[in-house]
This record gives sequence, structure tokens and C-alpha cells, in this order.
Amino acid sequence: MKHLRNVEDVMTHAVISVDRGTAFKDIVEELRMWNVSALPVLTQDGQVVGVVSEADLLLRPQGTGTAHDTTAEQLMTRPAVTVTKDATIPTAARLMARRHLKRLPVVDGDDRLVGVVSRGDLLKVFLRPDEDIGAEIRELIMYQLLPQVPAEAHVHAHGPVEVHVHVANGVVYLTGSLPDPAMEDVVVRAAGTVPGVVDVKADFTAPVCA
Repeated sequence: MKHLRNVEDVMTHAVISVDRGTAFKDIVEELRMWNVSALPVLTQDGQVVGVVSEADLLLRPQGTGTAHDTTAEQLMTRPAVTVTKDATIPTAARLMARRHLKRLPVVDGDDRLVGVVSRGDLLKVFLRPDEDIGAEIRELIMYQLLPQVPAEAHVHAHGPVEVHVHVANGVVYLTGSLPDPAMEDVVVRAAGTVPGVVDVKADFTAPVCA
């Protein structure tokens, strides 16, 4: 499975949207047809200027004209809460949780709509095979973290320091020994950042001198 790191890796590329002049009843029809609860509102050049949701429709001010005359521009919530396509998956998840949103429009560097990401999309990362997660963690520890400690303490194939990685159902189990006990927290935190990791459990011992 491809490493799922950024929003672009999991988002839905085919997006239903409306323009600022879309009428109330047409918005309702689009929401019903595509079974979604909100739609991004775009300018003519594809920039996201707002989002119109079922809640926005239900709260339509009375006495402001007929539903036929009411447009997305009058109804939408602005500015739109969006996320960039290169944002990390945890960043998008935190934004959704903080703003109590189910979906986010995804934009490029010019605020043009390129996709939409949902809570379900963000959960795709947890379908990653345990073998892939374990391989990435081993590479991370061996080639990025441990080389930062003094050369005499580096991990060698048959040396006194060993780190074993086992992954089961997304839970990472780290055992073995580290050259510096203070590194345990660093290694655990780093392993937890790998996409697909549900939890990290560590049980390191002091390295045995050769």
C-alpha cells in the first residue's frame, strides 16, 4: 500500500460543488442527489469562497425572498474552512475535530478546489498492512534516529545494541536495547508518527557490553 501521509493521498478527487449563483432548490437537489451534507461554493476560476450546508439551508432567513431567488452566496458560511492538499493527515483530523466538521474542501496553493476529504478518508491510513508499518519504523530507527548517537554506540547487525520491531493490528511493540536510555522517548514518539500506527508499546533494556 502506498504510504498515506498527506491529505492528497486519501482525498476524493471528484468533487461536487456549486457556484455563488446556484439557487436554493438546486442546492437542495444536489445535496440529495449526491447524499452529502455540504457543498463548497466556488468562484468562476475555481477558488473556494464558502461552504453551503444543510444547516445553512434550514436557517435561511425568512422574508428575504423566495427559495428560488435565494442563492448559495446568500446562504453559505464564509470564509470556508479548508485544508491544503499537502497538509498531513493528523493536521486535517485535528482541524475537523476542532471545528466539528465531517468533510473539508481541499485546495491548492491558489485556494482552488482540488478535492474533498472526509473523516472516512482519513481513516484509510489505518488499513495499511502491519508489514509496511514495521518496515518503515525499522528504517526510521536504523537510518535516521540511531545514527545521531555517538558512533561507538550505533546499531550493528551483531553488535551489543538491538532494536526489534513487531506490529500487530497497528500496535507497535518495540523491544531490545538502545545505546542511550534517554532515546527511548524519542524512538517511541517517532514510531507513533508513522502512518497507520494505532499505539506504541516499548520494553527496552540496557545494552549488553560486548
